[in-house]
Amino acid sequence: MNPAKILLVDDEPDILEILEYNLRKEGYEVATADNGEAGLARANEFKPDLIILDIMMPIMDGVEVCRQLRADQNFDKTVITFLTAREEDYSQIAALDTGGDDYITKPIRPRVFLSRVKALLRRGVRKEEVTAHEIAIGDIVIDLEQIVVRRGEERIELAKKEFDLLALLASKPGKVFSRDEIFNRVWGADVIVGNRTIDVHIRKLREKLGDHYIKTIKGIGYKFVF
Repeated sequence: MNPAKILLVDDEPDILEILEYNLRKEGYEVATADNGEAGLARANEFKPDLIILDIMMPIMDGVEVCRQLRADQNFDKTVITFLTAREEDYSQIAALDTGGDDYITKPIRPRVFLSRVKALLRRGVRKEEVTAHEIAIGDIVIDLEQIVVRRGEERIELAKKEFDLLALLASKPGKVFSRDEIFNRVWGADVIVGNRTIDVHIRKLREKLGDHYIKTIKGIGYKFVF
C-alpha cells in the first residue's frame, strides 16, 4: 500500500521543518510550500491526500488557496485542514466556510498533530462511503432517496429538517460545519429563523440517535463523529 501524500503549506520555516520531520518519520510522503501561491501550484503537481494550510500567509492566504482548490473537482476528495492560532475564531469560521474540513490550533504538539493527521486521513477514506443515494457510517445508514435513517435494523423517524441537517453533517464525517453554513445549506440564505433553531434540531437528533454522533465545536458549529 502506497504511503499517504501530505502537502504542508506554511510561511514559517521552523514549523515546516518540524512537521515535515515528524510526518516523514511516520512514513508519509511529504511535500512543502512556503506561501499560498506556491502551495496551490504544488497541490496540482503533487496530488496530495491531505493538505495542511496555514491561514495567514504572504502572496495568497490559506483561505483563498482552499477556495480555489474546492473550485477544482480534482480536489473534491482531498482533505483540507488549517493551522490556526487559538484566538482566530473569525479566521477559523472563514476557513471552514470555504470548504476546509477541520483546523489544528497552534502551538502544535507533535504527538497530538500526528494523531489528528491519522484521523483526517481516515476521514478521506470515509468519503468513499458516501454515494449519490446513501451515506453509510458505522451502524448508521442515511438513504437520501427514500429520506430514511436506519441504525442496524431500527428505523429512526426524523422530521424533514432534522434529516437534512443529519445528512449534511454526515456527508463529511469529522468536518466542522459553521453555523452560517448550516443555516444556508439546510434552511436557505433567504429564510429567517431564530438563533436557537440549529440548537433545537441538534438536541432532537441527539435524543433520537444518541449523544455521541454529533459534537459541538464551541464558537464555531458542529461536526459528525465516528
